Amino acid sequence: MKFYAVVAASPTSWESHKIAERIEQRILNSNPVMEAFGNACTLRNNNSSRFGKFIQLQLNRAQQMTGAAVQTYLLEKTRVACQASSERNFHIFYQICKGASTDERLQWHLPEGAAFSWLPNPERTLEEDCFEVTREAMLHLGIDNPTQNNIFQVLAGLLHLGNIRFADSEDEAQPCQLMGDAKCSIRTSASLLQLPEDPLLETLQIRTIRAGRQQQVFRKPCSRAECDTRRDCLAKLVYARLFDWLVSVINSSICADPDSWTTFIGLLDVYGFESFPNNSLEQLCINYANEKLQQHFVAHYLKAQQEEYTVEGLEWSFVNYQDNQTCLDLIEGSPISICSLINEECRLNRPSSATQLQTRIERALAGNPCLGHNKLSQEPSFIVVHYAGPVQYHTAGLVEKNKDPVPPELNRLLQQSWDPLLKVLFPTDPEEQPSGQSRAPVLTVVSKFKASLEQLLQVLHSTTPHYIRCIKPNSQGQAHIFLQEQVLSQLEACGLVETIHISAAGFPIRISHQNFVERYELLRRLRARTSSGPHSPSPDERHSEGSPCTEAATLQPLLQDILHTLPALSQAAATLGDPAEATPAPVCCGRTKVFMTDSMLELLEHGRAQVLEQCARCIQRGWRQHWHRKQERQRQAAVLIQAAIRSWLTRKHVQRLHTAATVIKRAWKRWRIGMAFLASKELDGVEEKHVSPVPLSTGSCLLPQTQSSLLAAIIRLWPLGLVLANASVGVQGFRRKLVVWACLQLPTGSHSSYKVQTAQEQAGITSIRALPQGSVKFHCRKSPLPYADICPEPSPYSVTGFNQILLERHSLGHV
Repeated sequence: MKFYAVVAASPTSWESHKIAERIEQRILNSNPVMEAFGNACTLRNNNSSRFGKFIQLQLNRAQQMTGAAVQTYLLEKTRVACQASSERNFHIFYQICKGASTDERLQWHLPEGAAFSWLPNPERTLEEDCFEVTREAMLHLGIDNPTQNNIFQVLAGLLHLGNIRFADSEDEAQPCQLMGDAKCSIRTSASLLQLPEDPLLETLQIRTIRAGRQQQVFRKPCSRAECDTRRDCLAKLVYARLFDWLVSVINSSICADPDSWTTFIGLLDVYGFESFPNNSLEQLCINYANEKLQQHFVAHYLKAQQEEYTVEGLEWSFVNYQDNQTCLDLIEGSPISICSLINEECRLNRPSSATQLQTRIERALAGNPCLGHNKLSQEPSFIVVHYAGPVQYHTAGLVEKNKDPVPPELNRLLQQSWDPLLKVLFPTDPEEQPSGQSRAPVLTVVSKFKASLEQLLQVLHSTTPHYIRCIKPNSQGQAHIFLQEQVLSQLEACGLVETIHISAAGFPIRISHQNFVERYELLRRLRARTSSGPHSPSPDERHSEGSPCTEAATLQPLLQDILHTLPALSQAAATLGDPAEATPAPVCCGRTKVFMTDSMLELLEHGRAQVLEQCARCIQRGWRQHWHRKQERQRQAAVLIQAAIRSWLTRKHVQRLHTAATVIKRAWKRWRIGMAFLASKELDGVEEKHVSPVPLSTGSCLLPQTQSSLLAAIIRLWPLGLVLANASVGVQGFRRKLVVWACLQLPTGSHSSYKVQTAQEQAGITSIRALPQGSVKFHCRKSPLPYADICPEPSPYSVTGFNQILLERHSLGHV
C-alpha cells in the first residue's frame, strides 16, 4: 500500500500526491485501531485476527488513489464474554488496564491489581499491549480525546459487567439474587454505562414476554443460566455496535465519492484455518470461508491454467490436484447441508438439543465422505474433513449462537442511557411496530455470513486475484523453530505442492499475440536486414485491416521474425558471461497467446533494452550533430555581426577624428597665416632700412621650393626663438613665461604705429620687436650666438640679419 501510494501519485499534481499520502496514513493508522479492537491472543498466535477484513484502494481514471474503504466480516464477539483456556480477550481491554494513567483509572474504576472475570491471563505482557499507539492512531483518524475517553469508559463498564454473578433461586417465581460483590459491580457498571441501576438489574433478572393478539406482557424470572446469557448478550451487543461504529468512522475519513473512482485494488485479510480442542460455530464459519477461498484458488489457478493450455493447443499432461467441492457440498449444499440443518433447528419453536442436532446431521449427510464421527468423544460432536485436515465441532450451544438472540428489553435499556456514545450506537426507534403486524424472520449468523461471503466472492471473480500464503513454522509461536512435517502438511493442505508442479512444468508468463508484437517488435532490428526479404507490414497497416482473421494472419510473420531473434539473444547472453542463457528456454506460441518462462521473459526484456539503447544513442548522435551545427552557425553569425559593428564604430570614430582634425587644421591655418603676415610686415620694415630695395626684373624667377619652405618656418618661429636665445640666464619661472607671452602678443594696428630701433653701437644684441607699448630691448654682455655680427656678402635675395641666425640654427638642427 505504501508503494502504490507513492507510485500512483501524479508527479505533476501536488494535490493528488497529498491526497494519496493522507489516505495512506489514515489506512495505516486504522490498522492499530482495528487490531486493538479485533485481534486477540489465541493458542497459536499472539495477534490473531478475530474478524475478516477487505480493504479497497479506490482509483480514478488516471489510476490515482482517491480514497479507500474497509469492510469487515464476522467479528468473534463471543470472545468478549467467553475465552478459551490459555487465551485472552481482545487487546483493547488489556491496553486500558495496563496503559491508563492514575486519573483515568480513578475515572474508569480500574484500580491496580483488580481482577476481572472477562480478563484472563493479565500477567502476560505482549507487544500489542501498547495503549499510547492506539490512542494516537485514533486521534489521527479524527476521534478526539473526549470521544476516546467515552469509548474507554464504556469498555471499562463491560469489564465490571462481567463480574456480576447470580445465584440459583430456590423459588422459580423469584428472580435470581446477586452473589458476593456483584452489587458493587453492577453499581459501577451502571455508573460507567450511565444506565439506571435498578432497570439494569431487572433487565438481567426478568424476561418480558408478549403473547396473544392483545400483546399482553408477561414477566418471567430467569434462571441463573438465562441471567448469565442475558448479561453476556448485553456485553456482546455493545461491543459489536462499538466495533461497527469504529469501522464507519474509518470509512468516513478515507472513503471517496462513488462517482470519483472507477477501479480499485483489493486486499483481503481473513482468518486462517482453525482447529482447537473445542470448536464451535465461529470455527465452522471461519473454516467455511477458507474452503470457499481455496475453491476460488483451485478454480482460478490450478484448473483454469491447465484448461487454458489445452484450449491454446499446447501439449500438456494434466496434474492431479485436490478438489474441495465435496466438502463445500457438505457445509452449504442444497437441499440438505450442515448450515441448512442448523438454520432449521433455529426456526423450530422448541428447545435445542446437542445430541438431537448431532443425530440429524449424521443421518441426513451420512453419504458424504467428508463427514465423520468420533466414537470416543463423550460430548455430542461431528467431524468435517476439510482440505487442511479434519476438525471436530461440538454441537453444544451451536444453535443458540446461530440464533444470536437479542432480547428487545436490552435494546430499550441501552436506549435509556445518558452516555453520548451509547446514544449514537442505540438510537431511539421513531416508530414502534404495530401489535398485530407479523415480525419479519430473523436472519441467523450463518445466513448473514453466507450472504456476505457470496458477495465477497462476486467481487473476487470480477478481479485479477493474487495469492499470499502464510505458513506457520511451529504451533508454539516461537522464533527460530522450523518443524518440517508441520510445514509440509500446510503446503499440501493449501494445494501449494500441486501449484509448484504446475508452475514448474508450465509457463507462468502468458501474453497475447497483439501485446507481444507491440512490445517486442523492436527485436526485429537485431536481425540482419536483407533486401530480398519479404516486406512485413507496418503497425499502421496492421491497424487498418479490420477482420480478425486478417489481423491474426498478419501477426504470424511478425511473431516468427521475433522468435527467430531468440538464438542471437541467447548467444549474446552467453558471450556476456552467463552460460545458463546459452540454451534458450522453450517458448510456445498458442492460438491466441505466447507462453514462456521467467528466464525467457528476462532475455526478451534484455534484448529490448539493448535495441532501445541503440535507438537512444542514434537519437543522441543526431541531436548532438544538429546542436553542434546550430552552434557553429550561431558563432559565424555572431562573428559577422561583431565585425560589422566594429567596422561601423571604427568609421564613426574616424569620421569624428577627421571632423576634429579639420576644425583644428582650419584654426591652425588661420593662425599661421596671421603670424606669417605679421612676420612678413616686420621683416619688410627692417629690410627697408638696411637693404636698399632692388627692383626685380620681369624675367627673374621665384625662389626655389626648399628656400620658400625654410623661409616660411623662419617667419613663423623667429620671434620666439630670438627671445629665448637672447634671454639672460637669470630670467626663470614666471618672468620667462611672461617674456614668451609678450613675444607672442603681436600688434594688430597699422604699420605707422610701429617703431623699430637698432643699437649696434652698444654691447650685446638688441632685439627688434615691435610691441604695442613701444620698443623692447634685451641686453647681454656677450652674444651666445656665433657670428652674430658677421654678414658675408649678402645677396639682395637672401635673408640677412637676425633671421639668418635663426636659419642657421634651424639647419644645424636638421643636421
